[in-house]
Amino acid sequence: MATIKPLSDGRLAGKRIGVLMENDFAEDEIAYYERRFAEEGARVELLTRLWGRDSLTFHGHDHRGTVHVTGDLEALDYHELSRLSALVVPAGMVADRLRYSEDVEREAPAVRLMRRAFGVPHLVKAFSCHGLLLLSAAKELVRDRPVTCHNNLVADVRNMGACYLDQDLVEDGDLITSRSAEHCHLLARTVIEALDRPRGAAA
Repeated sequence: MATIKPLSDGRLAGKRIGVLMENDFAEDEIAYYERRFAEEGARVELLTRLWGRDSLTFHGHDHRGTVHVTGDLEALDYHELSRLSALVVPAGMVADRLRYSEDVEREAPAVRLMRRAFGVPHLVKAFSCHGLLLLSAAKELVRDRPVTCHNNLVADVRNMGACYLDQDLVEDGDLITSRSAEHCHLLARTVIEALDRPRGAAA
C-alpha cells in the first residue's frame, strides 16, 4: 500500500492516528482508513510489535496484499501516546495475533499498550469487528461500557463485563466500536467527528 499524503488544509491537519497492524488484516479496511483520514489532514501511523527489528511486512487476509510497518507499539509510552489523537484496532486477526505473549504469566505488549491508552482521556480508542479481543486480558477497561462487535465476539464481550448493543456503531466518550470491517466508513466518520469536536463537547 502506498503512503497517502494528508491534506494540509483538512480539519484534522496536524493530528496523528495510530492503527495497529499484524498479519491477516482486512486490506480494504486499512486502505480506507489511510485514505479517509488523510483526506481530513490526519497522518496515519501503522504500529505493531517489531520484536527488535526495524520493520516488518504483513500480508492481508483477502488479497494477500502487503503493508510495511516501521512503527513500534512498544515505544508508545504515555508521552508518545499523548501525541496521538486516536488509536484504531482494526478487524481481521490483528487483535488476536497481538495478544500473543511468549511468557503466559506476562501480558502481551499490545495489552499493556491498551492499559496506557485508556489512561489518556483525550485519546480516542476505536475498535473494529474483532478488535475488542485485544482487551480480553484487560476486561476492566470496558466493564459496564456500551460497545458493539462482530456477532462471533458477543459472548466474549459480555464475559468481559461490557454492555453489548446490537448496533453497527457505538460511541461512548473516548471509546468507539463498530460491528465489522464493512462498517469501517462508520467508524472512520465517527473518529473524525470526535476529533473535530471541541474538547469537552458532548457527542
